[in-house]
Amino acid sequence: MSAIPAPELPLCASCDAVCCRLTVVLQPEDRIPAHLTEHTPAGLTVMARDAEGWCVAIDAARMCCSIYETRPEVCRRFVMSGPYCRAVRTDYLESTSRDIPLTLYS
Repeated sequence: MSAIPAPELPLCASCDAVCCRLTVVLQPEDRIPAHLTEHTPAGLTVMARDAEGWCVAIDAARMCCSIYETRPEVCRRFVMSGPYCRAVRTDYLESTSRDIPLTLYS
């Protein structure tokens, strides 16, 4: 008798919401209010981010997308716990876990 593996849970519960800090390039068919967008020096229209790098559409009180029903197509295609999600999360964890020695002088 073999055990049936439990379904893998999304990593979101233990993630720093890395996906909500990615650059989201908007397409012409995306209907995002202008106050939530900005233009890059390369001329791309992207979702704006706040001073801490979070997408401005994030509802910080509830930690969810405030425009979920009308979110950009690229956000709709982002698969939780999918290969790209896992790769982005791994890169983020590696970049934030590097130990930098701290020397205190009195």
